[in-house]
Amino acid sequence: MPKIHYIQHDGGEFEVEAAVGTTVMQAAVDNGVDGILAECGGCCSCATCHCYVDEAWLEQLPEPDVMEKGLLGCALEPRDNSRLSCQIEVTEALDGLVVRLPRAQY
Repeated sequence: MPKIHYIQHDGGEFEVEAAVGTTVMQAAVDNGVDGILAECGGCCSCATCHCYVDEAWLEQLPEPDVMEKGLLGCALEPRDNSRLSCQIEVTEALDGLVVRLPRAQY
């Protein structure tokens, strides 16, 4: 299974094995990663699974769709590499993906 690396705002790290076909958000929730609130359960309607994708991985991901882009505008402290982790489907190609979690979600 691919491994996803979550880095908290204070530098704490979690490495999680994620099943292919799940989302980066669901893998975090299933493994108790702090900083991914996921209040809507992954329906792309709340932006509480906001994360910063490590720059080296951005080209591996599809572009965010219109709905995700709109919600990212509501996220606190958005950056160019902001994504909603509920919209990132885990694939074998994402083994080693690094995401950072914003301070605002703690």
